Amino acid sequence: MITALNDITFEHPQWFWLFLIFPFLIAWQFYTYNKQNATVKLSSLSGFSGDQGWLSKLKPILMVFRLLAIGLLITAMARPRTVDVSTQTNTTQGVDIVMAIDVSASMLARDLKPNRLEALKEVASDFVQARPTDRIGLVVYAGESFTKTPITSDKRIVLNALNDIEYNTLIESGTAIGMGLATSVNRLKDSEAKSKVIILLTDGVNNAGFIDPKIATELALEYDIKTYTIGLGSNGMALGPVSIDRQGNFNYGRVPVEIDETLLKEIANKTGGQYFRATDNDKLEKIYEEINKLETTEIEEFKFYNYDEKYRVLVLIAAFLLLLEVLIKNTLLRSFV
Repeated sequence: MITALNDITFEHPQWFWLFLIFPFLIAWQFYTYNKQNATVKLSSLSGFSGDQGWLSKLKPILMVFRLLAIGLLITAMARPRTVDVSTQTNTTQGVDIVMAIDVSASMLARDLKPNRLEALKEVASDFVQARPTDRIGLVVYAGESFTKTPITSDKRIVLNALNDIEYNTLIESGTAIGMGLATSVNRLKDSEAKSKVIILLTDGVNNAGFIDPKIATELALEYDIKTYTIGLGSNGMALGPVSIDRQGNFNYGRVPVEIDETLLKEIANKTGGQYFRATDNDKLEKIYEEINKLETTEIEEFKFYNYDEKYRVLVLIAAFLLLLEVLIKNTLLRSFV
């Protein structure tokens, strides 16, 4: 198998400094070559056979062999080698995460671009891809709640499900924060992960559902599930849906942004999480980045190095060149040295 030059590393590259003496070696070789070749003046060369004249021209090759051998030995001392690195990764502490997403009509408000729901889907997708070793599930809720995706390590399934989330009139209208939280707890209560996390996002107040958010919070606390809550929406007024026309399209108007921050803070504080407020796209992205940093997964990585030493072949070639020099010098060129 041919090894590419860029795959070769040198264990002791400092030996390459010896190449700085090569100009002096070449100069010395020329100096001694001229000293060893005396000049004899003859009136005629007719007494000498011309058959061996070509042999005298081989003598400079001895110097080339010697210099090549020295260069190869220097390179061998630098210890060239290739390395094959294999990695084994062990997850020592995984995190199971459920993202509970409000899909009520108010999530179509356009204070985030292009609207709250689409902005959330983009940021949440980046968050999922940044957690390659964790299991993630999706819960959606409005006036009621249901599981979109159970917790799974298959990120492709989660991303596809996340991309498919949209507002529809099939789910009961309203904002049932208690039910969204309770459904998320139900998805995590039997998890054996060392860390269990809910990320609950809403842009409104609890006004639907038959489970009180405080009861759902107690359930999360009982099962040791940390909950991060996010209030989504700008301060003051926002352009949101106010009615539906005959074609089924929303009419938009300026509506007040009402988020029950007191409730969201209480849920987060009781379960050991944090409350965040996202008033625009950038803040929403930074919130998920912050949660990603807070909920770290411990990973052990083992690297195994397999070295293939290359210096031996260089030493053998250098030895062959020196041996070839000695043989030529003491056979073919014996009468000329």
